[in-house]
Amino acid sequence: MGKLDGRVAIVTGASKGIGAAIARHLAAAGASVVVNYASSKEGADRTVKEIEAKGGKAVAVQANLAEPAEVRRLFARSKEAFGKLDILVNNAGVYQFAALDEITPEHFHGMFNLNVLGLILATQEAARQFGPDGGSIINISSVAATAAPPTASVYSATKAAVDAVTRSLAQELGPRKIRVNSINPGMVETEGTHAQGIPDSEWRQQIEAQTPLGRIGQPDDIAPAAVYLASDDSSWVTGETFFIGGGFH
Repeated sequence: MGKLDGRVAIVTGASKGIGAAIARHLAAAGASVVVNYASSKEGADRTVKEIEAKGGKAVAVQANLAEPAEVRRLFARSKEAFGKLDILVNNAGVYQFAALDEITPEHFHGMFNLNVLGLILATQEAARQFGPDGGSIINISSVAATAAPPTASVYSATKAAVDAVTRSLAQELGPRKIRVNSINPGMVETEGTHAQGIPDSEWRQQIEAQTPLGRIGQPDDIAPAAVYLASDDSSWVTGETFFIGGGFH
């Protein structure tokens, strides 16, 4: 028996990286998982196949979380596939670094529309679908919300907003038995960080030098915390921010 047997989860941005790892771990704990993706159908299908190969249940559903109509379609498709919803992991997001003089309205709105508005839109739909027993919402934030490195002012602002939304909605939705928490990873080695050359950069060396556990993270370092927050093990936990970064803040 898995601790999430019989439950249904939507994981946004789950075609790769942290989202894919969370989807796999939720499925391994017994949940049926909707693997959302924006553009990487190949990655989402791969995640679904990995889950099914281990006896789990999953479907891939395309939707851009910054578009309200697509968010509604995602949740409608999820209900068609599995009939209900118990868990939402708001993982979909984008990060771009820009010095002050390089920040444009497009840079600003591109990140806020997905990282913050998309999260809120998805949470609205989840709250409508959760049953009388409530549900668990897990927001993926970042240590950048507080560490706020140079050239990350807009990205850090989006993640600070995620933390504020988490605390506020935990209070608002608590009476409906809906728990809202956030996970704030440190630097994690993913396809996205490789695309930006971060794992081979001096920045990685600097971060590791400041990290008590002496390394950057892997997606599987983050995913077990999502299982905990999705399960009854955390039934009295809401409004919390979990920093998972090897001790780096």
